[in-house]
Amino acid sequence: MSNNQSTANDWPPIPFAEWQTTAAALHLYLQIVGKYRLARSPWVNHAWHATFYSTPRGLTTSLIPDGDGGIEVQFDFIDHTVRGHCGSVTTKKFALEPMSVVDFHRQFIQMIGDLGGNATFHGSPNELEDPIPFAKDTASRPYDADAVGRFHRALVTINRVFQDFRTSYRGKVSPVHLFWGSFDLAVTRFSGRRAPLHPGGIPNLPDNVTQEAYSHEVSSAGFWAGGGPVDDAAFYSYAYPVPEGFSDASVKPEAAYFDKDFGEFILPYEAVRTSADPESTLMAFLESTYDAAASLGDWDRSQECTRGLKGKPLPIS
Repeated sequence: MSNNQSTANDWPPIPFAEWQTTAAALHLYLQIVGKYRLARSPWVNHAWHATFYSTPRGLTTSLIPDGDGGIEVQFDFIDHTVRGHCGSVTTKKFALEPMSVVDFHRQFIQMIGDLGGNATFHGSPNELEDPIPFAKDTASRPYDADAVGRFHRALVTINRVFQDFRTSYRGKVSPVHLFWGSFDLAVTRFSGRRAPLHPGGIPNLPDNVTQEAYSHEVSSAGFWAGGGPVDDAAFYSYAYPVPEGFSDASVKPEAAYFDKDFGEFILPYEAVRTSADPESTLMAFLESTYDAAASLGDWDRSQECTRGLKGKPLPIS
C-alpha cells in the first residue's frame, strides 16, 4: 500500500476524447512557459531544469533565475489562471479560458515583461509534427475547465504514488516532473552506467538534446493524458537501452501489456482507476516493470532500499 490512502475522487474519469482539443491547447501553453524557463535557466543533466512540478493547485515552474530576485510561473487549475510572481512581491495573472495560442503567447510575454523578466525564447513547439510558431497560431482553442480540473486531481494522486515509488532507490533518480515537450509526468531511475548513443529522431527536437537525456542507462515510468501511442490516458514504462527479453517479461497488473510498435509497457489509466486499490495497482506496475529492466539489464541491485516512511531516516545498509 502507499503511505497515503486515496478516495474515488482522487482518481476521476478523464476520457481523452472528451477534452483532447483542450488538452492540445494546454500542451501548447505549457510549451510556451516551459520554453521561457528553458531559456532563462542553466542546463541541468537530462533537461531537468526545464520541467514543471505538480502543486495542490496545478503546475509550477519553481524559481526561474530572471528578473528581480527570480520569477515563478504557476498554472492554477482551480481558479484557472496563469500567475507569475517575482522577488519584488509583484504578482501578475491572466485567465485560462477559450483563446488562441497567439493570445496566450501575447499575454504571457506581457506578464513576464511586467514582472521585470526577459521573455525571449524559442518561438515554436518541440516534439510535435508540423509545428506552427506560437506567434502565428491564430486558431481558436476551447478550454474545458471541468476536464482540466479532473486531470489536475489525477496528476496530484499519480504524483504521490510516483514520489512514493521514487523513495525506494538510493541510486540516481529524477524528480517527479512533467515534461512539456511530450506532455507526460515522469520519474526515471539510472543504473549508473553509460548508455549507447541514442539515435535521436524525435520530431522537432535536436538530437543532441535527446542524446544527452539518454546518456546513461535508464528505467523510466510515466503518465500521459492521451494522444500518444495509445488513444486514452495511460501509464508507461520503458528501458534504454532495451535489455534482451524485456518485451516478454511478466509484469503486473494483468491489464498491463507491451506495445511492440512503441517499445514500452502500457497500463491504461482506466484499469488503475477502476481497480479495487488504484494506488497498489499502479505501484505494482512501477515495481514490476522496473524489476524487469533491472534484472534483464544486470543492474546493481544494491541501490534498492525499503520505501521511505514519513519522519524516519532510511536505515544504513
